[in-house]
Amino acid sequence: MPTGLPTRTGDRQIAPVETSRKPVAAHRRVVVKIGSALLVDRSLGLKQEWLEALCADLAALRASGCDVLVVSSGAIALGRSVLDLPAGMLKLEGSQAAAAVGQIALARAWSAALAERSIIAGQVLLTLGDTEDRRRYLNARATLTELMKLGAVPIINENDTVATTEIRYGDNDRLAARVATMIGADLLILLSDVDGMYSASPSIDPDAQFFDVVSSITPEIEAMAGGAASELSRGGMRTKVEAGKIATNAGCAMIIASGKDLHPISAIDQGARSTFFAPSGQPVTARKTWIAGQLTPMGTLRIDKGAERALRMGKSLLPAGVRSLTGDFARGDTVAIFDEAGREIARGLIAYDAEEATRIAGCKTAEIEAILGYSGRAAMVHRDDLVLTGASREPMA
Repeated sequence: MPTGLPTRTGDRQIAPVETSRKPVAAHRRVVVKIGSALLVDRSLGLKQEWLEALCADLAALRASGCDVLVVSSGAIALGRSVLDLPAGMLKLEGSQAAAAVGQIALARAWSAALAERSIIAGQVLLTLGDTEDRRRYLNARATLTELMKLGAVPIINENDTVATTEIRYGDNDRLAARVATMIGADLLILLSDVDGMYSASPSIDPDAQFFDVVSSITPEIEAMAGGAASELSRGGMRTKVEAGKIATNAGCAMIIASGKDLHPISAIDQGARSTFFAPSGQPVTARKTWIAGQLTPMGTLRIDKGAERALRMGKSLLPAGVRSLTGDFARGDTVAIFDEAGREIARGLIAYDAEEATRIAGCKTAEIEAILGYSGRAAMVHRDDLVLTGASREPMA
């Protein structure tokens, strides 16, 4: 089989990358994306029984020790139902008005359904800029991480009430993939009204072949994707494959599965038909590449030997290890990190503005609040925002 071609059901020959599945609960962090048509009925509104069954699946994942995040479509669809808007495509302002009403109803539904399982829900509304702009990216990720640390399940949706045509994702498939890479998930599940990837749309071609595994997303795979499915959903197979490219290139596996029946996540592990997109064998995230060398650093940090050892062990850079710094950088900017000999060893996204970083450099984490007047971030550069660049660059003056 040529490299990059999908594996068809019953054909166990695979490309030389990791294509084996493991149970959903065996993953460390899972993002579950819910399609609008699954959650909302055009005439009846919210599908309460389905939502409760899904929340049972989410509770089981959490009980197994897995972090869970949900990217939930449905705000516009639910708002249409509440406002009794006519069928057909809405103008942008109509969609935003529907979203304004639907977001309240959607958040209430998720909160109540998860509360039945003794789980707290936290609503997070994002726009395209929140995952593209580095400073807002850091804020969004910090919020999601803190919610999970506190035991809550983040319920994420695109902020349709303020997003315009020019600054929006247009679908929650790609948003879910961005969230998955943002918080380091190792599995993304796209639940929709289709049960996986076909060589063509089954509704058009009854002989379309189903793919059990896609080992690599090639131009051939992309060419098989179709368009959007319904007025309640802006996504389609094309956006799902695009989401797969984002996720798998960052080392996150992806599953496309049907969510039509109750307990759709449990059904995946019980053998329900679905398509598994294997993660890249050598994942290199766009964020790490961006940090490592695609932008000129806005500042420099010189660190001590203890901090250098910590970085090489995969730990974050704490203020205590910073001996000096230069540059007029802002929070979220790229900085170069040098050892005591003046050799660059890493680059990362700084968590403080230059003025604040100067004040806390060399100080213990416990002292940050007294110095700055607020409880800042423990790390000067978090390990998730840092990439080692080696000691081969010229020493700084």
